[in-house]
This record gives sequence, C-alpha cells and structure tokens, in this order.
Amino acid sequence: MERFLYRLSTSPHRARFVLKGALMLHVWEAPLARATKDLDFLGRIDNSIENLERVVREVCTVDVEPDGMVFDPATVKTERIKEDADYEGVRVRFVGLLGKARVTMQIDVGFGDVITPGAVDITYPVLLDFPAPALSGYPRETVIAEKFQAMVYLRSLNSRMKDFYDVWLLARHFAFDGALLAKAIAATFANRETAIDAEPIAFTPEFTEQAPLCQRD
Repeated sequence: MERFLYRLSTSPHRARFVLKGALMLHVWEAPLARATKDLDFLGRIDNSIENLERVVREVCTVDVEPDGMVFDPATVKTERIKEDADYEGVRVRFVGLLGKARVTMQIDVGFGDVITPGAVDITYPVLLDFPAPALSGYPRETVIAEKFQAMVYLRSLNSRMKDFYDVWLLARHFAFDGALLAKAIAATFANRETAIDAEPIAFTPEFTEQAPLCQRD
C-alpha cells in the first residue's frame, strides 16, 4: 500500500484524493492501531467508475525509483459500493507484483463528505529506505465525527465495531479541542442529514448486549 501511495503522491492526481481510514492511525503513530488491507480515500474527482478506473491505471504506471513493486494497470476493475446501506462510493481492485508474489490491492473512494477544519498535509511512514508518500489526509476531528455519525445513523444495525475501537484509541491517546471537535461533528451530521438522538442506541446497554456484536467486524 505504501508504494502505491507514493506513486499517487508523485502523480498529477495527488490533490484529488484525501487519505482516511485505518491508515491514518499509522500516520499518527497511534499505539495498537489496527491493521487494514484497504486504502480509503475521500475523492475530489468525478465519481464515475470509468473515470476512477482511468485514474488508478495512470497512477499504476507512474515512473518512480525502482522499489520492487509493479502495479498491473490491466487488472484494474471498479464497482459501485454502498457500504452499510449508507453512502455510495467506488471500489477499485487491482494486482501488485513483488517478484513472483501477487498482492491484491483494494481502494474504496467516498464522495461528498466535509472535512473540518480541513485536510492536512501528511507524510506516510515507510518501512524501508524509500521515498515517503506526501499526501493530504483527514484531521482527527473529522475521523471522530464520521465514526460517531455512523454509530448514530446505523443504530442497532451497526456492524462497524472497528469504529468504536478507533474512537476509543483516538480519545485515549490524543488531546482534542472540544469546540473544534463539536464543530466537526455538527458539520458532518448536517452534511449527511442525520439527527442526533437524545440517547443514541449505540451508547445504551441494550446495544452492547446484542450477542451478534461479538461476531461482527
């Protein structure tokens, strides 16, 4: 994933994608950050699947210093997704080659969300001595806001237990400006047209006692 991010960061499409999701926990060096197999972005780009397929193919072929990875543009496939019956996005799959090893890549791109106070410049940490990707990423306030909105919106249908873990992790290890966090939450709820219940189901004993929760992602 790191080497694809580097190719994106050196391409003309760099400004059209804002990194979000679990990889941001690694950017912030959050202890006990969970692993992920996917790249998640907010797209600032035409959201047609044809356009996303073209863009990813172009990123796959960006000329960089040899790093052992080859991304095969011929394998790029796209599809519409509607995660948790919520907001529609585009999923892109393709194959990376590391010698004889095949690495399955997946990118999920969402659209239309607001970022408060704004996207931040990030440098993604690298494992080996290769140039690091320099990209735009989510601020922690909007990460919290979107995860909280999902908890409230999905109610008892929520299968995203990873969101609870991520919020706990961020709250435990980082300080937040209360007013700025409240602004981010209000902006996300307004943009996604979600009302906040007086007592969201996600924070009631009844929700935590649901047996299927322990089997969910």
